[in-house]
Amino acid sequence: MFDILIIKINNYKLFSMKVSCYTPFFLLFFIASLPALSQHIIKGSVIDHASRPVAFANVVLLNASDSTTVYRGAVTNEDGTFSLEKIEPDIYVLAVSFVGYQNNLSRITINGNSQLAPVLLIEEESGLTEITINARKPKITRNVDRIVFDVENSVLSTGNSWDILRKTPGVIVSQGQLMVRNSRVAIYINDRKVQLTADELRELLESYSAANIKSVEVITNPPARYEAEGGAILNIVTSTNLTPGYKGSVNGNYTQAIFPKYQIGTSHYFKTEKLNLFVNYSFSPRKEFKSDDSEYNFFDENGQVFSRWRTDFNRTTKSRAHNANLILDYNFNDRSTLSFSSIAMVSPNLRFKNFVDTEARNPQGQLDSTFVTNSHLENDQSNIALDLKYTHKLANDGQISINAHYTRYDQDRMQDVFTQYFSSQGQPINQVSFFTDAAQDIDIFTGQIDYESPLAKGNFEMGVKTSVINSGSNIWYYDTLGEPFLVSSLSDNFEYEEIIHAGYVSFLRNWEKWVLKTGLRAEYTDITGNSIALGEVNTQDFFDLFPTVYLQHQFSEDHVLTADYSRRIERPRYESLNPFRYFLNENDFNAGNPNLKAAVSDNFNINYTLKGQYFFDLYYKDNGKSPSTLAFQDNQNQTIRRVSMNLLGSKSYGFDFSHQRSLTNFWFVYGAFSLFHEENTFVAVESGNQAVTNEIDAFYSFILNSFTLSKDGTFTGELTFLYISDFISGSYQIEPWLTVSAGLRKTLWKNRAELTLNIEDIFNSTNTRLTSRYLNQDNSFFAREENQYVRVGFKYNFGNFRLRDNQRGVDATERDRI
Repeated sequence: MFDILIIKINNYKLFSMKVSCYTPFFLLFFIASLPALSQHIIKGSVIDHASRPVAFANVVLLNASDSTTVYRGAVTNEDGTFSLEKIEPDIYVLAVSFVGYQNNLSRITINGNSQLAPVLLIEEESGLTEITINARKPKITRNVDRIVFDVENSVLSTGNSWDILRKTPGVIVSQGQLMVRNSRVAIYINDRKVQLTADELRELLESYSAANIKSVEVITNPPARYEAEGGAILNIVTSTNLTPGYKGSVNGNYTQAIFPKYQIGTSHYFKTEKLNLFVNYSFSPRKEFKSDDSEYNFFDENGQVFSRWRTDFNRTTKSRAHNANLILDYNFNDRSTLSFSSIAMVSPNLRFKNFVDTEARNPQGQLDSTFVTNSHLENDQSNIALDLKYTHKLANDGQISINAHYTRYDQDRMQDVFTQYFSSQGQPINQVSFFTDAAQDIDIFTGQIDYESPLAKGNFEMGVKTSVINSGSNIWYYDTLGEPFLVSSLSDNFEYEEIIHAGYVSFLRNWEKWVLKTGLRAEYTDITGNSIALGEVNTQDFFDLFPTVYLQHQFSEDHVLTADYSRRIERPRYESLNPFRYFLNENDFNAGNPNLKAAVSDNFNINYTLKGQYFFDLYYKDNGKSPSTLAFQDNQNQTIRRVSMNLLGSKSYGFDFSHQRSLTNFWFVYGAFSLFHEENTFVAVESGNQAVTNEIDAFYSFILNSFTLSKDGTFTGELTFLYISDFISGSYQIEPWLTVSAGLRKTLWKNRAELTLNIEDIFNSTNTRLTSRYLNQDNSFFAREENQYVRVGFKYNFGNFRLRDNQRGVDATERDRI
């Protein structure tokens, strides 16, 4: 007895057959073929009002449910035709655009292969008096484990990536470093870490256009998939690349501060059906000036000041930095992709010229003596990172990825120092002259495997990683007063090796009003540090667990409450482990510490969101014995040294509030405010090893004003205010500072070019005094850097410049400690 089997797809009858014993085998074959049978091809063409073909127009298929999520994309050929393949049956929005024409949006239903009617593009009106186009306002949303600052196509999509980051909620730029809640942050691009020194990072971000940024994610308590090392994360999410073609740009800027400086660069992006290629290069010749005025009060055994020093320090820096970035993605098919990324930062001929003039006076203010130091430092530095990644998407909507990384860091530094001492009458009384030759080489190897998959109506992630870090450093100290000779006690060869094995699991589950995300990361660390000259071998090995948990409840559309906890680790930077010294003069130097240890922190947050516009945060951070740079004055020998040490304890807590709104159709305002407490407890090694706590209660405020200054949206401006009442850094307390900056941006020739003007630190009030005053310690300095400047920039786009590229960073957490 045979039955009739009829098979239909989307209400279309494919065929019918009699059911027999062979039917199960046929069904298996047929089910396996369903994805191919249910995918279709859409063909069409784009024309103008005169029925002429429009070549190189962007054609994008959007999901009809939200009209924003891109499903497929293409670019029209020279004859105006296009083709979209592998389209599943559904309802879509077809969006067609080209420079100088109005966008065309149409709703289409796909049930099979389709030949669409020609799409007509209408030219934009040349007169703009009747047209009002407002750029989209930035948007802030809160996910269960991060805050998302959405800036794509907003008035903030100007300038470069550095500009975006320093305007991101809660971000502070302190002494050239990006910080969140008084902790250094790690920078990621598309979830892949950018591991460079602070100066290199800024140069890299200043070469990336802000127009390519979709959003910035502020992750104060990173989940288990991220490295346990470090504090908060700023993850830059770039725009999705879908449409093939070519685009390129050239850019340059001129900055007038104390010394003029400039930067030139070029970017190129090319995409075919299988290949994505991005190349970026910038060159930044710079001459910079910094001055400090320092004060030191030295105490005798009775606690009385016996000598007061006043120092004027001037430094002129010349550099010629090259920054190159290459990214290549090859799609074998819809499921498998091989990616190669590289970053090269080369800074040859970095030159420092230091001049230090010091007056030593008695407690009554009478001059005892003076001394003048001239110092020259030559530095050659390179930092090259290579990253190879293979990603395979699984049939269950999961994926597996395999990543290999290598970093090579080289630095050669030579410094000569000459000091002349004079009596109170100006007569020469002594001289000191020495020369140092130092080098550091770092090799970083990492291998990582990650897996993610849907599981139990949620999402499951797991992964393993191994890192091997080898660092070799040496310094040779020569006394050059007379015939040069090597001073063995101040010379050394330091070898450092670190191996880290890590694994993690993470699970995310959504209910109707609840979201739970939890994870656990395990890391085993093995460290060996060998100081040849000191004859010291420092070994450490430890295993630790780093749990994370996030719980979110949505009471209603307007009320959302989130609580989260994470455990993190802060490892010493490689430079801090290096015991070598950098001298301003023989009385003032910086030194590393090979005995530094990693520190574990516990972080708690409670967040409340009201109507998606008002954000309230309560946080507490116990940073433990975190590594820090502390300044100590040796009263007996009258020397100042800044040395890396582990704190006895460090904690902070505070209340944050932020709000965003459009005051008018051309004026958008975002404000962030914080009341916080910070404290560091450390050993006062020059004060009988007593425990000293440095703490402050402070206020932070940031206000961003964005203006659309023309009806067509091509002329925009911004005005920012940043004020911090108090701050601490190690043993120093930082006095209040205020930064007011303004910027203008004008796009030209239908967005093919842009002209920018920025005025930073208008009132020259960012620089402020740092003071370390406790027990028998009393020293301070006022560092005047070139924070106030005027910058003019120009960028020209060519090719199909509306394409979105595949810019991203190079992965490897270990690079952050270089």
